[in-house]
Amino acid sequence: MKILVAEDDATSLFMLQSLLEKWGYDAVALSDGVEALSVLNGEDPPLLAILDWMLPGLNGPEICRRLRMGGGARKGRPYQYIIMLTVKGEKENVVAGLDAGADDYVTKPFDSQELQMRIKVGERILLLQEQLRKAALYDSLTGLPNRRAVIDGLEGEIARSERSGESFAVALLDLDHFKEVNDSYGHATGDSVLAEAARRIRSAVRSYDLVGRYGGEEFLLVFPGLKGDDALRICERVCSVIEKKPFFPAPQQGSATPFTVTASLGICEWSPSSSGPDEMLMGADQALYRAKRKGRNAVCL
Repeated sequence: MKILVAEDDATSLFMLQSLLEKWGYDAVALSDGVEALSVLNGEDPPLLAILDWMLPGLNGPEICRRLRMGGGARKGRPYQYIIMLTVKGEKENVVAGLDAGADDYVTKPFDSQELQMRIKVGERILLLQEQLRKAALYDSLTGLPNRRAVIDGLEGEIARSERSGESFAVALLDLDHFKEVNDSYGHATGDSVLAEAARRIRSAVRSYDLVGRYGGEEFLLVFPGLKGDDALRICERVCSVIEKKPFFPAPQQGSATPFTVTASLGICEWSPSSSGPDEMLMGADQALYRAKRKGRNAVCL
C-alpha cells in the first residue's frame, strides 16, 4: 500500500519514511504542502496520508479541507484516509484538525507502535469504504459499472470531447427476446445469460472502452475517439461474439440443451451540437429501435 507522508522537519520525515518502509509500505515522502496536495489529487494517488500540521505552502488542515471539498479530485475516486501529525495536542486543535477533514491524529513525539496501529485502523476503514464504493458503482451480477457509473463515464467523455473536439460514439445494446429466456428457463438462467453476455461484450471491445449495465437486459457502450462507422464495426463484432457460442440453462433447470442469444445495437456519434448525455442516449435508443425493426441481431447507426 502506498502512503504519503508530509513533514517539514527533515529528521522526522526520514524517520517516518524509514518506519513505513520497514512495515512494508511504499512511502511517498514530501516536505511541502502544495506538492502533497498535488500528489493526493493526481493519478493513482496514495489512499492514506500522514500530514504534519505545519507545512510550507499549505498546512495539514488546509490540505484536508481542499481534499474533502473535492478541489481537483476526480469524480468517483476512492476515499483517502488522513492522519494528522502534530505537536498541537490541545483539544481545540484536535477538533480543528478533525473538522477540517482529518480522520485521525497522532501527537509528536509519536510512539511508533501507536502510529502503526492507527495506520492499520485506517487500512480497515479504507477497505470498507472501497467495498461501499464498488457496491454503489458496480452491478453485482455482471461486475460491470452500473447505470449511474456508466452515465458518469459518458458525461466525462462528453466533457473531454468538448475540450478536444475529438469525436466519440455510444451504443445501446439489448439482448433480443430476453423475456423468453426467463420464461423458458427461469431467472437463474437469465442471470447466467446476462453475466456471460457481459463477459462476451467486454471481450469484443477495446480495453479502454466503457461497458456498463444500463438496466435489465440493456448495456451501454462508450467508445472514446471513435466515429460512428468505426464504432459500427466493433458493435458488429459484439453481435457476432454473443451469437457465436451457445448459452446453457442453469444447472438447477435439469436441462443441458444449449440455446442461442442474439443482440441488437443502436449507435449515436457525438457532435459539437449535442447538448448532453440525454440527447446521445435518445439517439442511440432510436437507432436501437431501427435495429429491432430490421429483424433484430443487427446494428444501426
